[in-house]
Amino acid sequence: MITVEHDFTDNLPFLHVVLSEKKDEQLPGIIFVHGFESAKEHNLHYAYYLAKRGFRVLLPEAPLHGERKALMTESELNYSFWEIVLQMIKELEIFVNAFTHKDLLDKKRIGLAGTSMGGIITLGALTQYSWVKAAVSLMGSPSYEVLAKSKMASLKKDKNDIPFSEEDLEKLYTQLRKFDLSLQPDKLMQRPLLFWHSEIDEVVPFGPTFDFYLKCKKHYTDHPDRIHFIVDKTSGHKVSREGVIETVRWFERYI
Repeated sequence: MITVEHDFTDNLPFLHVVLSEKKDEQLPGIIFVHGFESAKEHNLHYAYYLAKRGFRVLLPEAPLHGERKALMTESELNYSFWEIVLQMIKELEIFVNAFTHKDLLDKKRIGLAGTSMGGIITLGALTQYSWVKAAVSLMGSPSYEVLAKSKMASLKKDKNDIPFSEEDLEKLYTQLRKFDLSLQPDKLMQRPLLFWHSEIDEVVPFGPTFDFYLKCKKHYTDHPDRIHFIVDKTSGHKVSREGVIETVRWFERYI
């Protein structure tokens, strides 16, 4: 039987999914981060498949989402996108520390994954945390600065007045470079990394992510099997069943 528990750590809400009979054991773990304007409950199908295979799965609620939602307009939420991303990256370690302290998580066997914004968070976290043993980016992007500039250009086009000065934007881009995996691919350290992305994704561009994958392959000469890109041609900004199943297989193989 699989147990799904709603819990908090440091006042941060999350779902904890695990096989009931293994609940009190030290287990390999997967942290799965949801997408923009989504919520932790929307990824329970990933957690179910992963828990069945013996993983302890944590589904955190991203800042300003789900039960952490604030009274904000759609525009205000969009303007807060990178604040959310960077705050969630910081919070990941809180979950890891809480569960390793309880001896419920094997810190040498932790995977990280996410969809869309969660995929972006996953790729940024790889620049910060060596405890990520393997990762899966579903519709994410490693190119923080390029993506931020593209989003700002789009916001300016839709609304001429945005709440950021040029100085504010330059400070943001400087901050994002610290988490931009495309600028520091050596941080991967040949860790297993799977990408799933649709060629017709209209939300997170396919091209920059695929280009990054092609460039990164040279960093995996000793272990070419540890980096892989699944190209989808029909799904758009929605992960196919193949993407879900391959995510589980990836972690079974490398965690």
